[in-house]
Amino acid sequence: MLLLFDVGNTNICIATCENDVIDESITRITTLVNRSSDEYFLILREMIELNKVKNVAISSVVPDVTNILKEMCIKHLNITPLILGPGVKTGVRIVADNPHEVGADLICDVAGVKDEEALIIDLGTATKYIYAKNNTLRGVVISPGVVVSIKALSANAALLPEIDIKTPNKVLGNNTISCMQSGVTYGVASQVDGMILRIKEEVGNPDLKVIATGGLANLIVPLTKNDIKIDNLLTLRGLLEVYRRNL
Repeated sequence: MLLLFDVGNTNICIATCENDVIDESITRITTLVNRSSDEYFLILREMIELNKVKNVAISSVVPDVTNILKEMCIKHLNITPLILGPGVKTGVRIVADNPHEVGADLICDVAGVKDEEALIIDLGTATKYIYAKNNTLRGVVISPGVVVSIKALSANAALLPEIDIKTPNKVLGNNTISCMQSGVTYGVASQVDGMILRIKEEVGNPDLKVIATGGLANLIVPLTKNDIKIDNLLTLRGLLEVYRRNL
């Protein structure tokens, strides 16, 4: 059994894979840099039959957690994990001024769509728009995500509270909480619709396939006006593709 980790700034997505098939029951735990390798092991032991794990692959944008998970794998599983980074074959060509700045999650997203031409919208801590074509990452847009937007509002406006992320019944709110919730749900959905239009125009493909992934895809996509396919396994599928190339 292969154990897959997609480490983001907010959550770690964990999945198992057997015979090249990813189990769709993804586990999410909070990303904490102050957890020890022993603590992560104890958490995982309650969720996964770790004695069946033969290999581990990690995609991470949080270096401190990467090191902790690597230590856990070596110490408790006796496995040296594959960590997506320099020297790892990805099959993804990167068109960027500095390819080393490109996050592992973006590379996995492109690897996940393989040679398709697609716009990938990764709705996580940040909202990322990734244009991929022929196994090539050709351009990215990064904007603040829903959670970041809420925290920014609460931190910078004395009278605005921290709120739960929920979709209000209507766009125009009648109290502070519903007004804020509308802004960070319908507002992000409107941004998504607008960016899809602009990117389709820029790449010259009005029929460009659009795929959404990330922890907030199921919340935001139903509020949009475009045809967007939700693929919650896209990043993990890309990580699996990278793992296969490095066997």
